[in-house]
Amino acid sequence: MSVIDVKNLNKIYKVSLKKPGIKGTINHFFRRTYRDIAAVKDVSFSINSGEIVGFLGANGAGKTTTLKMLTGLIHPSTGEIKIVGHVPFKRHPTFLNKMSLIMGQKQQLLWDLPALDSLKINAAVYEIPDKVFHKRLQDLAEMLSIEEQLTQPVRKLSLGQRMKAELLAALLHHPQVLFLDEPTLGLDVNSQAAIRSFLKEYNQRYQATILLTSHYMADITALCERVLLIHEGQLIYDGNLEQLVEKFTPYKEVKVELSYPLSTEQLTNYGQVETVKGQEVRFLVKPENLTETIAKILAQLEVNDLNVTEPPIEEVVSQIFSQGNVDL
Repeated sequence: MSVIDVKNLNKIYKVSLKKPGIKGTINHFFRRTYRDIAAVKDVSFSINSGEIVGFLGANGAGKTTTLKMLTGLIHPSTGEIKIVGHVPFKRHPTFLNKMSLIMGQKQQLLWDLPALDSLKINAAVYEIPDKVFHKRLQDLAEMLSIEEQLTQPVRKLSLGQRMKAELLAALLHHPQVLFLDEPTLGLDVNSQAAIRSFLKEYNQRYQATILLTSHYMADITALCERVLLIHEGQLIYDGNLEQLVEKFTPYKEVKVELSYPLSTEQLTNYGQVETVKGQEVRFLVKPENLTETIAKILAQLEVNDLNVTEPPIEEVVSQIFSQGNVDL
């Protein structure tokens, strides 16, 4: 069942133009002119209950603007949005009780108070009975491994602990739909892994629908089978992440450990040499040339070890955005 429905969504901002100098300032004051900037252009998609979907795009592509329209923070210029049957910008109490938005390093917890105090305020706002509040608090705190930190002032928590507390606060009312904008921004590797593990467990336990934006591709690959790609305000892809990577993988990485070191000049006949470190060589090879290249390397060089891998997914997605078009 679809819980997020977006049809022909557009957001256009009017930006005033001003010429330099005193004359430009006077004209700008009395006869202001504008130009339209389309932040989001004719975007349509739907997300079913329980899905975790990645929302990818370069800076300025329109991700955050779209999220703000989906959560009712800003009004779309044209188009239709339905979240669990509600129009977001009307901000009906039922809708607000069914969704939550988390933006990386944008906090709702009070800085000088223990996180527990802010959680009690949230429980009162959402009219959560005491018995239900304590049960949810215990369950979520245990899932996040943050029980002992809830009684400390928020300002004394590490960034990772604060992010966990923010997640707890945002999920206390058990939202049906969760919008995450860079939830692991600035966190260390261990904290990022902990947040990803929690989100996966939360989704499985409560069947929450999650739309996730992140610059860390590890977040997307760990959590999302499906991705939406937005480029210059337009949705250029909606589908399976693995199929996208397979389609646009520009090359394979062939890592070779030789019995003795060779210079780059001596290795160029075997493919594009990416790096040479002593006896370890990294070649970039087009998929269609892979079999021939490996056979040539094994036949003509003394090889201790050979390994073929895919290029980093970040490089593949970056290539797609540079093209601005996906044709599957």
